[in-house]
Amino acid sequence: MTAQQHHWRDTILAGLANYIDAGSIVAGSVALALWQEHYHLSPGFLGLIGAFGPNAIGAGIGALIGGILCDRLGRKTIYQWDMLIYAAGMALLVFAVAPWMIVAGFLIVGLAVGADIPASWSLIAEGAPDGQRARHSGMAQVLWYLGPVVVLLMSLALTGLGELGARIVFAHLLVIAVALTFLRSRMAESVKWKEAQASGAKRPPISSLLRGKHLASILGLVGMYGFWNLWAGTNGFFFPYILRTVGAATQAQAVAIQALSFAIGMASIGLVFMQLADRVNQRTLFAISAVVQVIGMGLLVVFPLTIPVALLYVFLLQFGGGFGAQSFFQLWSAEQFPTMLRSTAQGICFAIVRVSLGVFSLVVPVLTATGFTTLALILTGFLVVSGVIGFAWAPRNEGKSLEQLEAERHDGF
Repeated sequence: MTAQQHHWRDTILAGLANYIDAGSIVAGSVALALWQEHYHLSPGFLGLIGAFGPNAIGAGIGALIGGILCDRLGRKTIYQWDMLIYAAGMALLVFAVAPWMIVAGFLIVGLAVGADIPASWSLIAEGAPDGQRARHSGMAQVLWYLGPVVVLLMSLALTGLGELGARIVFAHLLVIAVALTFLRSRMAESVKWKEAQASGAKRPPISSLLRGKHLASILGLVGMYGFWNLWAGTNGFFFPYILRTVGAATQAQAVAIQALSFAIGMASIGLVFMQLADRVNQRTLFAISAVVQVIGMGLLVVFPLTIPVALLYVFLLQFGGGFGAQSFFQLWSAEQFPTMLRSTAQGICFAIVRVSLGVFSLVVPVLTATGFTTLALILTGFLVVSGVIGFAWAPRNEGKSLEQLEAERHDGF
């Protein structure tokens, strides 16, 4: 295996954390509808599961704990063994026969997914060749988009099986987690982390993240990605209404449109972010993405909802999103902090964003009740705020090594 193939193998094995993260969220949303009917679960109970699962608070807490442990014990220790914890949680969901098993399963899955994110993102950034960090980070984002597509298509194909179909979807994620445990065991520890450990330098305290350039980076990352994530989380409730309004009445039609939207996102990541973000002005690239998404969301504020408007909305939001806040959040959260605090900082940022989404999700039903145009305006506002914060703060890291970036920010301690 050549060095380049070795780097890409490690990127894909680490990036499958994104596949499992997004796949768990979508699989959970599909299964909960079936479990609600079978176990007569109350809306409050469903909200509790959603808030503490892989989409929100559970993942946030997992990222916070996992990030700290990752910097202290190593990337490999966390990204290998937390997949077994994930598998245990997923097994509870596969074989669930009581509501408590559903709650415990989602909580364990959320914690494990969250812990894996800073470990895998740090590993990808530290293992990527200089000048190719965005390219490798982008591959992880492609896998994030691929997870929902596979889960949606599996769910559609297994619809006739009812609850058993949902269990099969969970089982495929369980199999991937177990396989990853063995495949990741062959991966080496991050060279940059081992060098930092062996240097004998005093480990910077976590409190150093709360001052200087590091604090500015955390605020910039959380502001940029946090408001974008509020849009994404709310839009998940919003999108089914759009599908119904334009006539996508059957499940097959809805899945086809959603799968197409994710395919547009993957194409955008591959053709724009992975090709350009390592060598062009990243601030400009982010700004273009923000403008494209604001225009796409703004269409629903200005124009009546017709099929052409809905299709243009889907294209602009997914195309712009491919090289926007989420892709740059993964990249910049790895680049803005020194090796011995990298995963901790990523975990803090990810935790704030996911926990905020979990709390905010409690008021989403209130927002949806305000009406179509009002909600579209609120969502457009989220994207505007994300774009403004991101453009004002965005670093210029293209073409720089992690060592160079760390040296430039040394006075942030």
